[in-house]
Amino acid sequence: MSSKEIVDKKGESIEVGDEVSTKIRGGKRTGVVSDIVASKEEADAKGVKNPPKVLFEDQHGHQVAHNPQTLVHGENPS
Repeated sequence: MSSKEIVDKKGESIEVGDEVSTKIRGGKRTGVVSDIVASKEEADAKGVKNPPKVLFEDQHGHQVAHNPQTLVHGENPS
C-alpha cells in the first residue's frame, strides 16, 4: 500500500477489517473491508480500475470495489 492514507467521506482512516457502508440507488451497501487497492499495479492484479479502491463483500454476498471517499464507517451511511 502507498504511504498516502486511505480515508472515508468523514476523513477517518479505512483499514482492512473495518465495517463500511455507502448509499446506493435509494438503499445502502454494507460490508467488512477485505482489501485496499492503492496502486495501479495492485489494481491491474486484482482486476480493479482507477485506484484507490476499497474492496468488500456486501450484505448480498457480492464482491464490490468503491472509492474510499464514498464510504463511511458503520452500517448507517448518513
